[in-house]
Amino acid sequence: MTTIIANRRQTIFGLAAVSAGLACPVFAQSGPVIQVVKDPDCGCCSAWIEIMYRAGFEMEVWNARHEDLLKYKAANGISEDMASCHTAKVEGYTIEGHVPPADVRRLLMQRPDAVGLSVPGMPYGSPGMGPESERDAYSVFLIHRNGGHEIFSDYDAKP
Repeated sequence: MTTIIANRRQTIFGLAAVSAGLACPVFAQSGPVIQVVKDPDCGCCSAWIEIMYRAGFEMEVWNARHEDLLKYKAANGISEDMASCHTAKVEGYTIEGHVPPADVRRLLMQRPDAVGLSVPGMPYGSPGMGPESERDAYSVFLIHRNGGHEIFSDYDAKP
């Protein structure tokens, strides 16, 4: 039988490592994987990706030429009137544009039979598009499989 005796230094480092793991649960667990296709030069897309990452989502990013991005949007159920700058996929749903993390989480909890969510255009103050404290009013739309859509969430303007 082998007996392992930890010295004082090993014990302190071991306790520090365990404490750090408990203090930083975001690093110990990862949320759903969001796969983003975007233009390589788009700064607001990168800002949205960072916001989603900080909200606990695992992010995978692919850059695409504009023409390829448009084809990807169409192939994933995004019509021109629902389009924005980047397109993402998470657990079978399409996420178009600057959709807030809370709405993506709600979608994944409710699991509606739908294509996904969209924030059409690029409204000022939506995640990645400037400070939320000064945002324009905007809506998040649930896109139905038949091409229709309805409001999923509304965000009031903040002057």
